Amino acid sequence: MFSLPSRYIPGSLLIPVLTISLFLTSCTGLLTDTVIKPAIGNLQQQTDINLVCEGAPAYLLMLDSMLANTPGNKDLLLTATQSFSAYAEALTECGGSSERIEAITDKAHLYGKKLLNHSLPLNTSQNSEIFDRKLATLGKCDIEKVFWGTFGWITWVRSQKGSPGSIADLVIIEKIMARLLKIDESFQNGSIHLFFGGYYAAKPAILGGRMDLSKIHFEKALALGHRKLLVTQVTYAETYARMTMDKELHDNLLKEVLAFPLADAPESALVNRIAKNRAQKLLDENYFGE
Repeated sequence: MFSLPSRYIPGSLLIPVLTISLFLTSCTGLLTDTVIKPAIGNLQQQTDINLVCEGAPAYLLMLDSMLANTPGNKDLLLTATQSFSAYAEALTECGGSSERIEAITDKAHLYGKKLLNHSLPLNTSQNSEIFDRKLATLGKCDIEKVFWGTFGWITWVRSQKGSPGSIADLVIIEKIMARLLKIDESFQNGSIHLFFGGYYAAKPAILGGRMDLSKIHFEKALALGHRKLLVTQVTYAETYARMTMDKELHDNLLKEVLAFPLADAPESALVNRIAKNRAQKLLDENYFGE
């Protein structure tokens, strides 16, 4: 589905395609297993970021259409959250406008929180006792949907660049991720440790920032991901290494990313391609001013 850029689809065909997709929402389970899941897998394995930026909108539009008719479908919400979050990252690399990126991160946020609402009472999060009790009952069967729902939320928070509302949301996000860390720290190649590595490095010490904990989490994420999820090295360099003025660590991590063969982790090809682009930009910045 992603191999055909949307500009090659004649406008006259879009209406029948959408009509068919809406008609088939009665077979959502079949579509999810035979079309949607393979498509998201294909997206994650793409190495051509521009191709993803050009070809993904038609797929995202289909997801929107299906969810309009089955808004509570957890499998579709999971796929939509993953897809819009991934597209937001790719669109940033493709030079997408701030308005376009904002619209995409808003969708990742919307679908992520709808997905989370199946497992956690977000509308009662201000009542900490109710929320905390439900959070404590989560188990391994919940981790995939709760992690990705939270990830969609984080995608939006990052795009807000420190707005008061997004900072307030981090209190709840931290609670959720701390619970997931206890359930399965290895999930998604150590991505929960990656979150905390960046989180503790980015926060000022007066607000709970801890460079010692940041380093522990980054090193754990690298070990659990077998150093194949390159966003770990990039985030480690951009946050911890820069905040501690550790040039040697910074440069070594980024050079490791640039030297990594994408074929060694095909399931993470897209995120790793983006990480390589980011690593080169960070090195080119000459942050330490030699």
